[in-house]
Amino acid sequence: MRYFDFHTHAFTDQLAPRALSGLAETSGIAPATDGTLDGLRRKMAENGIDRAMILPVATKPSQQTAINNWAAEIMGGGIYCCGTVHPDAGDALAEVERIRSLGLYGVKFHSEYQLFRPDEERMFPIYEKIAELGLIAVFHGGWDPYSGDEVRAVPESFAAVAGRFPQLRIVAAHLGGMKMWEDVERYTAGRFDNLWFDVGVISRYISDGQLLRIIRMQGADRVLFGSDCPWDEPANEIAMIERLELTEEEREMIFYRNAEKLLGI
Repeated sequence: MRYFDFHTHAFTDQLAPRALSGLAETSGIAPATDGTLDGLRRKMAENGIDRAMILPVATKPSQQTAINNWAAEIMGGGIYCCGTVHPDAGDALAEVERIRSLGLYGVKFHSEYQLFRPDEERMFPIYEKIAELGLIAVFHGGWDPYSGDEVRAVPESFAAVAGRFPQLRIVAAHLGGMKMWEDVERYTAGRFDNLWFDVGVISRYISDGQLLRIIRMQGADRVLFGSDCPWDEPANEIAMIERLELTEEEREMIFYRNAEKLLGI
């Protein structure tokens, strides 16, 4: 079996120790890599993963240019990257255009780090630009250790965005809403042709039965394998999909074919 891990993270060699230390302390999760690109490649090799998507996040408007430049520089050899824009950046629309010119595949948003709700009207011009340029919008979905008392990226918000922007290709990470599985079933699973889920880091948070039910509702053709490495061992998500009662064709779609089709590769 081939594997395309659609949800991974890596940092520059200089930033990685500090980034992982802070995130590990907040989440209580021991990272599976050292946070570097080389560390990710080693983990990919350990698990037979030949391709991976890195999803960077700008937590401040001032970070987006440097992050996107770095993402463009590291692509190749099985590494694909999205870019990132911060909702508060005055040049967000221009940066989306630059992301396209750099050859990046989409725009990653993280509501808990960037402090916005996906269905806020101020985001609509950004979504329109992403759709116009044929990029993908990738969102963190559901609970996060940084959520506090409010979870901003909820399934209902993805339903609102997917319905309003049918030309916008959306990937809602963590099966569309970490720890919000009933709302995923209620609002999003199987309801939108322009909405994909990834299964990043959900292996410890969902039962096999509920996962299989959501995949059946959504359709295996719009579910992407992802690990959220270094925040989980990719082997956990691989094993999770392998033990479900899926056909070999469905496993192939989830593990790599859907990613290829979505990215046009």
